[in-house]
Amino acid sequence: QVQLVESGGGLVQAGGSLRLSCAFSGRTFSAYAVAWFRQAPAKEREFVAAATWSGVHTYYEDSVKGRFTISRDNIKNTVYLQMNNLKPEDTAVYYCAARYGSMARDLSYAYWGQGTQVTVSS
Repeated sequence: QVQLVESGGGLVQAGGSLRLSCAFSGRTFSAYAVAWFRQAPAKEREFVAAATWSGVHTYYEDSVKGRFTISRDNIKNTVYLQMNNLKPEDTAVYYCAARYGSMARDLSYAYWGQGTQVTVSS
């Protein structure tokens, strides 16, 4: 059974940076596409970024392009989200997700972490 455990969230001032990590276990990590989603209070969960099994191909939601970078280490079985120039509107619970095969921008991921809170103060 696949398990995902996020870490790295916290409180940061606007303009600051955070790096989220997500540890994958239970299956062959390199067979899975990975993604990050976020959910702000009273809002639906939304796509942030995704990467293919190799990490060569990535995709970003428009509001985070140029500020966030998704990457993965298939030796450490970990996916990362480097977040720079954070804005108050980035405040949300961030979730990592995994799906066997190709990446997607929708919620069709079979496996989800428990989430990590990111709060950006103005």
